[in-house]
Amino acid sequence: MSRLVSQKALTDKNNVALELDTIHVGECVNILKSLPDKSVDLVFADPPYNLQLGGDLLRPDNSKVDAVDDEWDQFASFEAYDKFTREWMRECQRVLKDDGAIWVIGSYHNVFRLGVALQDLGFWVMNDVIWRKSNPMPNFKGTRFTNAHETLIWATKSKGQKRYTFNYDALKAFNEDTQMRSDWNIPLCTGDERLKDENGVKAHPTQKPEALLYRVLLSCSKPGHVVLDPFFGTGTTGAAAKRLGRHFIGIERDQTYAKHALERISKVTRVSESDLAVMGSKKSEPRVPFGALVEAGLLNAGDTLYCPKGQKTARIRADGSLVHGELSGSIHKLGAMLEQSPACNGWTYWRFKSDAGLKPIDDLRSRIRADMN
Repeated sequence: MSRLVSQKALTDKNNVALELDTIHVGECVNILKSLPDKSVDLVFADPPYNLQLGGDLLRPDNSKVDAVDDEWDQFASFEAYDKFTREWMRECQRVLKDDGAIWVIGSYHNVFRLGVALQDLGFWVMNDVIWRKSNPMPNFKGTRFTNAHETLIWATKSKGQKRYTFNYDALKAFNEDTQMRSDWNIPLCTGDERLKDENGVKAHPTQKPEALLYRVLLSCSKPGHVVLDPFFGTGTTGAAAKRLGRHFIGIERDQTYAKHALERISKVTRVSESDLAVMGSKKSEPRVPFGALVEAGLLNAGDTLYCPKGQKTARIRADGSLVHGELSGSIHKLGAMLEQSPACNGWTYWRFKSDAGLKPIDDLRSRIRADMN
């Protein structure tokens, strides 16, 4: 085993050093066994697909397609592939922190076997994500559908795991204020992004687009998190991690691939610290009761609040409750009663009068949260 680069090291509770931003060259399972327990935040795994190719693939002009026929993608049987899969997954589960998660990617050749192994080992599947390739390779023989997608599985370390990283609000902002869907339309790795050797031949047959890893890391990690890739290849995970201010640990058995990865990552420019912050969710922010606005003098007992259109009003009482005629309750309960609705978010429903017109009381809550932070 050799290490190509190490920029920083952490020490776990047992004083075992964890080298970060490092490419370990050697067999996947052996190197995984050398990593300390509960030391990484996220795993991204792009394992061999075990393609089971039945001879050369030819284009209509009879030229040969450069398909995946490397020794590392060949297994004697499904049983051998399943055994290998469970070995590396079991080690990944061990090195994951208790609030960690794993992403695996595969094609129809292997992704179903990966899913079974994940569930058998106790991982808990959160989503499957379809990577829809906007520029897939055609089916030259015309005997099947064009294989235009691959599947990613996102799973937490265990069932019932209450804490895990999912940057919902950041993804929604990334997606123009629309919930991020589980089908991602991202082109294959082509052009200048595709690494080539000195002869102009692609350096790796299955290099993934950096956009794909960028979205995975943006989804399920935070700046400073440690991301492990046990099948590092030419370093797409490392490049995305460096750009986004995450640390990486790569494992790659092929020295040539690892050297390409090292050279590639060295050219990546990290996003500035001020631009790395992940958009937070209101669910994770400190709880502020409505009464705190009254205590702070941002609103006063006797003030009037208004519904969004200004037609319905309520008066604030000293204890933070609202009253409208014979009706009274919290900001949420009274809003629901007035709208004859089973529920109401009082923070976005009620308005207060300002020099600029009616504004949501949530603006006042934001001021208190800013002071708390």
